[in-house]
Amino acid sequence: MFLHTAQWLTSTFCNTLLVPCVEVKVRFFTNLREIVDKREDILTFADDMNVTVHRVLTTLSKKYGAPFVEYVYDGKTGQPKNFLQFLVNGTSTSTLNGLETVLMDGAVLAILPPVGGG
Repeated sequence: MFLHTAQWLTSTFCNTLLVPCVEVKVRFFTNLREIVDKREDILTFADDMNVTVHRVLTTLSKKYGAPFVEYVYDGKTGQPKNFLQFLVNGTSTSTLNGLETVLMDGAVLAILPPVGGG
């Protein structure tokens, strides 16, 4: 695969062999921010991997362990808890392709807790 010059100059590379990568920024809020002890994380995937919201959540589960898994996933169904909302570049995944939404290089995934009002 050849990259156009402009794409080559702006691409992220995984290693010294210049294999293109996909970098995804993940933003954490409220309780989840306390669990991971940071506001955001940047994950890097090889460009040949299909980077979906599901894949990012799986990677975060391995990285942050049981506290992350218990907060994000329903213990009975294994699916993300219904009260969480996932936004890709500000758009809810419920209006995109759900957990199978493909993330491009530079995407921002925000994991939001329920919003309460009063």
